[in-house]
Amino acid sequence: MQIRIVNKSAHSLPAYETIASAGMDLRAHLSEPVSLKTLERALIPTGLFIELPEGFEAQIRPRSGLAARSGITILNSPGTIDADYRGEIRIIIVNLSAETFTVQNGDRIAQMIIARHEKAEWLESEELNDSERGAGGFGHTGKN
Repeated sequence: MQIRIVNKSAHSLPAYETIASAGMDLRAHLSEPVSLKTLERALIPTGLFIELPEGFEAQIRPRSGLAARSGITILNSPGTIDADYRGEIRIIIVNLSAETFTVQNGDRIAQMIIARHEKAEWLESEELNDSERGAGGFGHTGKN
């Protein structure tokens, strides 16, 4: 699949790191570093603008290494970029660690996954078909 992209940063385009990678890393496009204290969040620009085909979305997800090592994650994860959005991709990061974290220009801050999606059409009904689970919610199986 080919996707039109405008790159206003000095960084290379997002790329798959391995042949089986699902996501591409996104880099911070900053004129100066951004420091986040504990529980602070920031909207970090990437300098990237994309044009997705209809029926696709870009999902923005945390980078597992950044979350595990530094306690940095993405709010509203996964974030969704709709096919008709033409603005800059910006990432809402939050510092969940006990220490200040500084984002530098070029840091890999998130990953982006391109995914197909369907449009739902509601079929109003007075009742739903039975299932094995039924209305069982969180912890309904009693298993750990």
